[in-house]
Amino acid sequence: MKMRCMCLMIHAPTDLRVEEMDAGEIGPGQVLVRVGMGGICGSDLHYFNHGGFGAIRIKEPMVLGHEVAGTVAAVAPDVTGVRIGDRVAVNPSHPCWNCKFCHEGLPNQCLDMRYYGSAMRTPHVQGAFRNLLVCNAEQCVQIAPGVPMSLAALAEPFSVGLHAVSRAGPLIGKRVLVSGCGPIGVLAVAAARLHGAAEVVATDVVDEPLAIAQKVGASRTINVAQEKDWVARHSADKGTFDVMLECSGNERALRDGLEVMRPRGVVVQLGLGGDVSVPQNMIVAKELSICGSFRFHAEFALAVQIINEGRIDLRPVVTQTFPMQDAVAAFQLAGDRKRAMKVLLDFA
Repeated sequence: MKMRCMCLMIHAPTDLRVEEMDAGEIGPGQVLVRVGMGGICGSDLHYFNHGGFGAIRIKEPMVLGHEVAGTVAAVAPDVTGVRIGDRVAVNPSHPCWNCKFCHEGLPNQCLDMRYYGSAMRTPHVQGAFRNLLVCNAEQCVQIAPGVPMSLAALAEPFSVGLHAVSRAGPLIGKRVLVSGCGPIGVLAVAAARLHGAAEVVATDVVDEPLAIAQKVGASRTINVAQEKDWVARHSADKGTFDVMLECSGNERALRDGLEVMRPRGVVVQLGLGGDVSVPQNMIVAKELSICGSFRFHAEFALAVQIINEGRIDLRPVVTQTFPMQDAVAAFQLAGDRKRAMKVLLDFA
């Protein structure tokens, strides 16, 4: 008998529906996960509000979501590492393992990546906002007893922050600037603090997310819309910061960040915002290094381990949880930066 599941399907901007569909069959190496919690991501919001972002557009109905955790309900006969009843965070990344980048140990750059809830390819890769999810056993990382499902659902965005930190190099004793305090930004703050940064300064144009950044490890916060002299104060004597994690995708944030970087500093660009112009002379004169940070791979298991061990308190990141049936209200709240950081959906 075919399994049916309830899914959160986007048809067009603001046209979000709860629909029933075929859950699929469990194949070799796969498991069935009863999804408990899912976090609304910035990309989910772009699909909901605008039907996509940049050149990526919804061309057909698509199940949203890629930040989920749940409980294993069934396993294929050949699966040994995951058992029925295990509580797991699900890695939404499914590289092909056959292309040249997978073979080079760069699966986040896979040429045939399938990432939950993505319209980058057609047919679209259906997402994980559903009450039943068939996935590969290797995508599941076990959650420790007592860890709330709501925190386990943060493993994916936390992995993005951890990967950015790995791109920056050693942070022990370094002064780190994090610009843009959405969910990725505040989790990057947490990752930087965890990796030994001597100081983590968070910037944004809104006070409310800055308050959350402070709760997860920021040493200081700066509202750049109010403190107009912050660049002048931090750019004296060729700059203040050793590392910048740029999470906003905003050109002004990047240019201001370059001003306050010390010579031979490292700028890691996470935020997406399209083409920008940069001051070449400053980059040359300060010998700055600029690199990108795209998704993650090994960091997912590390993120779950850190959450399991309680090495950092990520509870301030979670704003509110809504039942799946109230998804529209959840998405509306998630889009309000003054009222929300990470909004979760309950699929149980």
